[in-house]
Amino acid sequence: MIELAALNAHHGIPGQLTFIEGPGGLVVAEVTNAHASATLVLQGAQMLTWAPIGQSPVIWLSRAARFVLGKSIRGGAPVCWPWFGAHPEDKTKPAHGFARNLMWQVSGSAIDPDGAPQVKLRLQDSDQTRALWPYAFTLELSVTAGDALLIEMSTTNNDDKPFTITEALHTYFAIGDIHQATVTGLDVARYWDKTENFAQHTQSGPVKFEKETDRVYQSDSETTIEDPAWNRRICIAKSGSASTVVWNPWIDISRKMEGMGETAWQGMLCVETANAMEDGVRVQPGGSHVLMARISVEDR
Repeated sequence: MIELAALNAHHGIPGQLTFIEGPGGLVVAEVTNAHASATLVLQGAQMLTWAPIGQSPVIWLSRAARFVLGKSIRGGAPVCWPWFGAHPEDKTKPAHGFARNLMWQVSGSAIDPDGAPQVKLRLQDSDQTRALWPYAFTLELSVTAGDALLIEMSTTNNDDKPFTITEALHTYFAIGDIHQATVTGLDVARYWDKTENFAQHTQSGPVKFEKETDRVYQSDSETTIEDPAWNRRICIAKSGSASTVVWNPWIDISRKMEGMGETAWQGMLCVETANAMEDGVRVQPGGSHVLMARISVEDR
């Protein structure tokens, strides 16, 4: 394919970063190096997988995921932007915004000082985006996949008026057993519980999982997924983020979700780096905002 040949000629890194035709004909950036393996699909700038060498997968991708043009893929790290969840005024507009369903352009690639490959993608406003959200913008996503995974998303306001965004890196993590897993780092944080019509509560101790969990925490702190079944912990540091979303659909919702798989809820957990609910970000004309997540793994 000419497109793949051009991408590899301009942005490929021999032996480390290759652009291939993936499932459903979608273009995928494939990373392999001494530190880790990873995949990133250009549609939606969505991380699909990441695993440090010697580790089980850290980013979870559903075995039942569907790869269809214009649709987000179940798993990985979908980009929710410029709104998180349902549109605040118009419920007919796509949930979690439009960035996760559009094709992004490769804008650069490099090797970082630690030898890990980095790929950069960009999404600009168009007639299609302005029909849904009437602003001029540049959205950029940078992924560095080494023994840690660094994802940075930058929003630049190219308009002549300010705008407010809510956003998330909707990251699915692979775990051994949701019944044993906990999330630490959110003690005493206030949260909204979507399963209770957004009732407000305050977290006490680690987050445990015994039923459907769908919460938006007001917290800018690092969180850790404790995963005793796989004898590891996943550490999620972040910046530019005032919210953390914690989600597991449990049994009934999993059965109804497209691309999920009936029992997949037992081996996945979403801990999302976000700005949601009351934590929307106001971006002034000519200004920028950067959302960053750094994911690492260590033995327990």
